[in-house]
Amino acid sequence: MSEQTDTKIKVRPIIDKEPPRDYKVIYVNDQVTTFEFVCESLVTFFDYSQPKAEKKTAEIHNQGSSVVAVLPFEIAEQKGVEVLVQARNSGFPLEVKLEQE
Repeated sequence: MSEQTDTKIKVRPIIDKEPPRDYKVIYVNDQVTTFEFVCESLVTFFDYSQPKAEKKTAEIHNQGSSVVAVLPFEIAEQKGVEVLVQARNSGFPLEVKLEQE
């Protein structure tokens, strides 16, 4: 005699799960980091065009800081670290902050 067992799987949807939040990547102006370095980092790490990077760099200089990108946390953090490593290797004290959107 063969006995068959039915298995039922219950699936509960996760409804209280929020989508990941975006974070603002903010460059903070200082008196040491060069205009050229900031501009180059925007082109290299955030895919800015040269004219857009120059405009954003002037904004950072004139306003003291500016949002350069809004990205998911992991990407924002990685790009921020890459910029800081490049800045330190070049002898610049550029500060990059992340703020939740």
